Formats: sequence, structure tokens, C-alpha cells
Amino acid sequence: MFFRTKTSGPRSYLQIVENRWEDGRPRQRVIATLGRLDQLQQSGHLDGLLVSGARLSRNVLLLSAHAKGQLPSITTRHIGPVLVFERLWQQTGCQRVVQQLLEARRFEFDVERAVFLTVLHRLVHPGSDRAADKWKADYPIAGGDVLQLHHLYRAMAWLGEELSHDQQTGKTPFAPRCTKDRIEEDLFAHRRDLFTDLHLVFFDTTSICFEGEGGQDIGQRGFSKDHRPDLYQMVVGAVLDGQGRPLCCELWPGNTADVTTLIPVVDRLRTRFGVRRVCIVADRGMISQETIKALEQDDRGWQYILGARMRTQNEVKDDVLSRAGRYRVVHPSRIKSDDPSPLQVKEVRVDDRRYIVCRNDDEARKDAADREAIVAALRAQLQRGDKSLVGNKGYRRYLGGVGADHFRIDESKVAEDARYDGKWVLRTNTELDSAEVALQYKQLWTVEQWFRSSKTLLQTRPIYHRCDGTIRGHVFCSFLALVLRQELQSRLEARGHEFEWADVIADLDRLQVVKVEQDDKRFLLRSEVQGTCGTVLQTVGVAIPPTVQQAEPIALEGGTAHSATPAG
Repeated sequence: MFFRTKTSGPRSYLQIVENRWEDGRPRQRVIATLGRLDQLQQSGHLDGLLVSGARLSRNVLLLSAHAKGQLPSITTRHIGPVLVFERLWQQTGCQRVVQQLLEARRFEFDVERAVFLTVLHRLVHPGSDRAADKWKADYPIAGGDVLQLHHLYRAMAWLGEELSHDQQTGKTPFAPRCTKDRIEEDLFAHRRDLFTDLHLVFFDTTSICFEGEGGQDIGQRGFSKDHRPDLYQMVVGAVLDGQGRPLCCELWPGNTADVTTLIPVVDRLRTRFGVRRVCIVADRGMISQETIKALEQDDRGWQYILGARMRTQNEVKDDVLSRAGRYRVVHPSRIKSDDPSPLQVKEVRVDDRRYIVCRNDDEARKDAADREAIVAALRAQLQRGDKSLVGNKGYRRYLGGVGADHFRIDESKVAEDARYDGKWVLRTNTELDSAEVALQYKQLWTVEQWFRSSKTLLQTRPIYHRCDGTIRGHVFCSFLALVLRQELQSRLEARGHEFEWADVIADLDRLQVVKVEQDDKRFLLRSEVQGTCGTVLQTVGVAIPPTVQQAEPIALEGGTAHSATPAG
């Protein structure tokens, strides 16, 4: 039964209605008409009726007493992230793969639970393993209450543990094969029924700094993308498939140059995943003439779409960008904010080498405006003196000398810089249409977004581990977190939902269960489902737990989301 308002002319009446099944179909029957709704509200009779009825409902009494602070809270735990990501941990195969690799090992604690705890921590509140050990008390992770900090450290060491000598086939020159490589390969095999082959992969790298010594060998000083050359670092490479799914991550010493990494990664794809033919998409930092020659060798014969260095590669600067020809419009200028970015393309061939020149008019206007602002500031600074200008990188690119100690604006440098406004150049050996080449390369920005996320999710910092193995395992947990994140985002997008990731995590984290006691019995009271939380739960296939549920005494201390709030 339920309340229903019935409108008759200008007035609304409140009715009590019963749903029942009759002659094979649902029917509604009016039990009673209580009167005009406006009069019931004004007289207070409706409030009195509801309060009177609430005395007969234990659930309403519990919620009301808790809201008034009349029931002591025994524990409060966040259940939303656990419900969603535990389900995804199972459905993506992560749980099964980890458990299978552990079958031959004899640990005195549940390593799979320790790995999941760390992965969940990266998704909800990224930080160190020590922080994860404290954080877990507020989340009902099955098996998590018995885990201690040293268990998390040992789980990280297992993930980064070197495989035996007979399993090192196909390793890169920069790092050994480890347990984490087996997990990546088995996860790919888990989804091969749906994605039986790789046709397109995206590759990019970033660096992660350490506060400490950075392990035995993996922490080295090198080119720092964090602009911290004073710190030891490691290089993290990521490979994503054509659908944007994280395929594998490579972890190398911090002094590994980007230009040396592409060929070893390409060769490993064939060995690890049985890839026969694939198109590699990579940024200009991966390119050298030796790299391109290696990709085109007969024993590889791989296709590629590679960013080209416009300013430093003479063929691109002098021949490709100087070649006349009209651009073809792929995407026009934006009319609405959610329209695709403007894109124009032009194909240029130099001998047998194929280049695609791309231009974004919005970026061109921005580049021109930025340069105009820098030059205007430079002119003003030159009037006050020029001794400090050389140290400013933004100014230095436009300066020319007029003596040992004095500088001027070099107009030829300003004009040369304008040639590159809003442009980027690609080199490819594919037969794809020019527009398709440009659009595929733009998908590489998915990897860059991956790394921007990883600076939060891969928020391995601060890293205090002293061994290479535990460092590798620590970073790999962030990779697994990104696997779950991408799976959830792709499911939401398939249903037409575009949510900010921060909103998803915040809304899930607000879903709580409070344990209270009344009349020598304990109950679990669920908080209200807010924001995106209900949609996310539905997308993953998790039922919203009951608002009020009696808790068994045996499950009160250190209970789990599985025993206290069944997922349905």
C-alpha cells in the first residue's frame, strides 16, 4: 500500500491505495480517501497520522532515533567503493588471475586480499602503503581487518618479484620479467574471447620521482618530466589497446631514454600477447631514424603512426612544413562547447616517406596570442635592462645579440615560431586516410590522460620502499587500479553517462553503513544514495543495500560488506 494524490479540478486529495494481482494483471484499489491534501497539511493531521504509524515500524523508529542522536553509533564504514570495485575486481578477472598465480605459494596471509586493498586505496585515496594500512579501518574489505602493514609490503614484493631464469624470454634490456608481467598476460588472455587480436596500440612514458634512494637499481637520475632532476626517479611506460584499455606497463630505471624504449616494447608485444600485426601509435619523443628503420625491418614490418619533431628535424622543418597545398577540413570550428576540436589535415610525401600535417585553428590562435604576450613583455623588459633576460626560457627563444652584454628581439625568430602555430606533424607507413591517421594519433592523448590520472592514481609518492621488487609491485597496483577505473568508465559511457571521476568516487564514498544498538540488538543503517552513486551501482550490477538491516552479533566487530550489506 502507498499514498497517492488524486487531482480533481483545482484540488488534490490524499488517498491510500493498494496494489494487487487480479485476473493475471496488476490492479489498484482505493482503501480510503483521507481528505483534501492542503487542509491535511495545514491542520497538521497528516503529520500526526505519519508519526502515529511510525510507532509501529521498527525501521522508521530506528532511523528517527538515530537522526535525533538517541542511538550510539558503534562503527561507521564507507561501503560504496567496496561494493563497486570488488565486483569489478572479480568481473575483470583480476581476482582469479592473482589467486591462480598464488596457488603454488604458501603465504601465511591472504596476498590477493592485500593486493585488492592496495588497489582500492589507490582508487579512493591514493597514497603510500603505510597510509593504506590506516585507511582500511573505515572500509569493510573482506579479509582486510586481519592484514597488517608488513603484509602489504610482502604483497608488493611478490608482485615485483623476478621470475625464474627459464621465464625471462622476451624481457626488455632494461628490466627483468616479474610476477606483474604474468598478471598482465593472464588478464589479456581472460578477455581474448571478446578482443581476440590487437590492431592498434598506444605507447607513452612518464617519470616518477622518489624521495628516498629509489631501490637498488631502478632509482636513477635522468630527464625528469616532474622537473625534479635532483631526485632519483623511475620511468613508467604504458601500452593501451585501441579501446583505451590498459594492456601492460613497463617499469625501467630512471636514466632510460624514451627513444630507446619503443622497439623493445614492440618486440615484447609479439612475445607476450601473440600479436602478429599491429599499428603502433607513439609520441615524437620515441622517434629516431634508427627506431623507424627497426620498425620497418622485414622481420617486423609493423605499421606506425609517429609524432615528428617539427623544430629539430630538418626534413620536417624545411621540406614538409614548407610544402604548398590546401588543408582538408576534418572537424570545423566549434559551435558548441562539446563539439570536436577543430582539425585540418594535409598529406605531404618526401620521396617514399609519408607525412600528415595537422592544424587546429583554436590552438593556432592561442599560440599566437601567447607569443604576442611574451614579446610584449620582452619589449617592456628590454627598456628597463636586459641582463636578466637570458635566464628566462620564454624570453630567450626570441632574443638575438647586439654585442657582448646586450640583447634585442630577433624578429626572424618570432616569424619562425609562428610557422608552428596550432600544428603537429605525423609520419606513418600506413595506407589509412590522412584524416584517420590524425584521429588515431589524437587517441594517444588517452594515454597522456592515463598518465595525468596516474600522477594521482599512480600517486606512488611518497615511495619509501628500499627494494626494486617492492617498488615495482607498488607502482603496478596503480596500474591495476587504472584497469578497474577504465572498466567502470567504459561501462558508464556505453550507457550514455559522462561523469567526472572525482564525483563518482566522492558519491560512492558517501554511501555509508552505521552500526547502532537498540534493545540488546544491533542494526546496520544505510545512508542515503546521493549523486552518481545509484547509477554507478546499477551499471556494475550491484543492488543497493537495505536502508535498515539487523546485524548478527558474530559479524559486528570487523564485519565485511559481504556479510553486512549483501550486493544482491
